[in-house]
Amino acid sequence: MSGRREELRLLEEALAVLDGSFSRLPGVPAAPDPPALREALLAAAARMADNYPYHHPLYMGQMLKPPHAVARLAYALAMVLNPNNHALDGGRASSAMEKEAVAAIAAMFGWTAHLGHLCGGGTIANFEALWVARERAPGKAIAASAQAHYTHSRLAAVLGVPFVAVAADARGRMDPGALERALAAGTVGTVVATLGTTAAGAVDPLGPILEIARRSGARVHVDAAYGGYFTLVDDLEPPARAAFDGIPEADSIVVDPHKHGLQPYGCGCVLFRDPADGRFYKHDSPYTYFSSKELHLGEISLECSRAGASAVALWTTMRMLPLERSGTFARSLAACRAGARALHGALSRDPRVVPLFAPELDIVAAVVRADRATGAGEAARRVFDTAAEAGLHLALASFPRAMVEPAGAVGLWDRDDVLCLRACVMKPEHVDWMPEILSRLDAALSAGIGA
Repeated sequence: MSGRREELRLLEEALAVLDGSFSRLPGVPAAPDPPALREALLAAAARMADNYPYHHPLYMGQMLKPPHAVARLAYALAMVLNPNNHALDGGRASSAMEKEAVAAIAAMFGWTAHLGHLCGGGTIANFEALWVARERAPGKAIAASAQAHYTHSRLAAVLGVPFVAVAADARGRMDPGALERALAAGTVGTVVATLGTTAAGAVDPLGPILEIARRSGARVHVDAAYGGYFTLVDDLEPPARAAFDGIPEADSIVVDPHKHGLQPYGCGCVLFRDPADGRFYKHDSPYTYFSSKELHLGEISLECSRAGASAVALWTTMRMLPLERSGTFARSLAACRAGARALHGALSRDPRVVPLFAPELDIVAAVVRADRATGAGEAARRVFDTAAEAGLHLALASFPRAMVEPAGAVGLWDRDDVLCLRACVMKPEHVDWMPEILSRLDAALSAGIGA
């Protein structure tokens, strides 16, 4: 708690600077805080205790990475003004900070010229990218891997265009041969390549995808909501490195700063390689834009009101932790990968479980050995529950037979998918906590399935 108190003192200092910038305004007497304020806040704190410990290294379940202290403080600082980045009138400074932060993200992917902005998260960011793609190729289908996030098929339905699920290989990556067959008829207008699938952290082979899509005239959108920042990491395996190196050739990109970018929810980012894509957003409003002839972010966004505090938090974080190859931020991602590799190695040596494959980023999935696929899933659930009772929080994920069968852990296939254990090793602290994590996992495996 001493660290939290130091953060509050720093926030107080920053608030004094902000207050000083408005010192020419007439003073407004501060109303005393009513007793109900304390009661309500303490009640909220008590209710928030009904949560998993997302902030702790013993939590490695879902993609819930705690925001950096600098992001929390900058967000709280900005909330004094509560800027709205829909228009410059509502968020002049925070709009400028958003443009600078987004330009830095685009530069991370090798783009100088670009069109982009922040938004509420990966779903909205992908929606905007697919909406522009639909406008460029009306009526044509959207294709994505069968292991891509479910949002793509749902967004295709919202956009009123067909969706094509492309088969994945045994490691959960889009199969180029299946993509070629899907595009043969010329009915697909957009191919979504996922660089870091949600379930397994798989990285689609972007190079072959780009080549196949270009031959058929299809647009390529990169969904790197989870995995995008790993482009800064030096120790990726060659196939993943090649995929990330191909990102500059894509037509649009999505990355979520609220995943590996250390930001509070919700903070997504959508980027377009061609600034001319802004024409699809063109609109006119008699009540929003009047203070400046500069570009208002609302002119290139489907969302209207957006929290300027998100831009302030992101800009401040990137000022402290620049997006540099082998920099402090990149090294923290490398530590996540080191933790994932350590977990994968330990599971590989455990006769009770079998990892599905080595992690391409920092997600590890493993199947429990069993006579039947159903039994493997039941055992995984027991281990999951037992580990949670002991304070170690994992996740469960269902994988198709094609991805699990090569592990050789299942005897009889009485169903076409298997419930497996899954861990998101998304905190750099995980690598140092791995001995404790493995100790608790060993106990949970013994209790859940036996020695």
